[in-house]
Amino acid sequence: MSGTVPTATDSAATTVEQADLAPYDAVLLLSFGGPERPEDVVPFLENVTRGRGIPRERLAEVGEHYFLFGGRSPINDQCRELLAALRTELDGRGIDLPVFWGNRNWDPYVGEVAREMEAAGHRRVLVLTTSAYPSYSSCRQYRENLYDAFADTAITVEKIRHYADHPGFVTASVDATVAAVDGLVAELGAGVRPRLVFVTHSIPTAMAETAGPPPKSPAGGYVDWHRLVASAVTRRVADVRAIADDHDVVYCSRSGPPTQPWLEPDVNDHLTALSAAGERAVVAVPIGFVSDHMEVIFDLDTEAAETARQLGLPFARAATAGTHPAFVTALVDLLVERAAVARGEQVEQPVVAGGTVGRYACLSGCCPNLRQPDRPALCQVAGAL
Repeated sequence: MSGTVPTATDSAATTVEQADLAPYDAVLLLSFGGPERPEDVVPFLENVTRGRGIPRERLAEVGEHYFLFGGRSPINDQCRELLAALRTELDGRGIDLPVFWGNRNWDPYVGEVAREMEAAGHRRVLVLTTSAYPSYSSCRQYRENLYDAFADTAITVEKIRHYADHPGFVTASVDATVAAVDGLVAELGAGVRPRLVFVTHSIPTAMAETAGPPPKSPAGGYVDWHRLVASAVTRRVADVRAIADDHDVVYCSRSGPPTQPWLEPDVNDHLTALSAAGERAVVAVPIGFVSDHMEVIFDLDTEAAETARQLGLPFARAATAGTHPAFVTALVDLLVERAAVARGEQVEQPVVAGGTVGRYACLSGCCPNLRQPDRPALCQVAGAL
């Protein structure tokens, strides 16, 4: 890991002059995966939940979310769009390394892609995941899958840092939020000051409390990083638009048993509470997701939007980062930054004000696997937190 001091800034990402990814010879975009036809839905959900004891009736219930959209998740198409945007940005910088794509839970499976990369002669690979925050489910689980995929290959695998607090990611969210606020104000009138409600995936509180390296609050790094990003986006939106003084961080997509505590409040419960308190309009900002996959188009665009409609609460949903130019630029900057660190160079590591530089290599006890504490993971160093 680098010993450099992070530079806190709310400006666009610092331009990285060295357009070189040496010593890496390939890049891997690692994502969650999703079904692409109705017959894929149940096998996909079984992959996702294997070993977690999720009741089959819950799988059937979640499967219905996919069938509402033709039995197809949008996430794979969004990965293809991101791949194309990354390729364009890399080409524009004169970087011709190949970019592969693999999934944890569906085709193209990362294990199969690992063998493809090895057969093509690649030996040191830099990984970019479509998950921006520290926690077991959003970081360590990806690294466990990387271990499974690459353990018996000749390839060395490293990753970029966690990037939710990178200015490029925040800028994409700011632009999307401003657009959503403008849409509501155009509909309702200039006197309306929408309240920003930031949404992310709920996880068990035990997982949240152990997420991320110190320093962190008792709530854990997963919650801390979301609160930081929500505050950063709110500050910048408030500089250019009239919005409510307060904002919130809420959760969606709970999937555990009722007896297990998960992060709350649920977005639907919170909308109900805001309506009862007299809030006049809400913009939901999905900062926990980098693209409009199922948790966004069902949990927010379908379920939360219907809750708001029933409450008579004007509601808009901001876009995810997707292929926003600032986000794509930031991702390639992060690739170049990581390569410079691997070469032993001192680099600037931009984060928003109050942010911390995410880990390149995680300590072995960080974001522990509470069910299988001894399960190995790549991109980590010895030691325990």
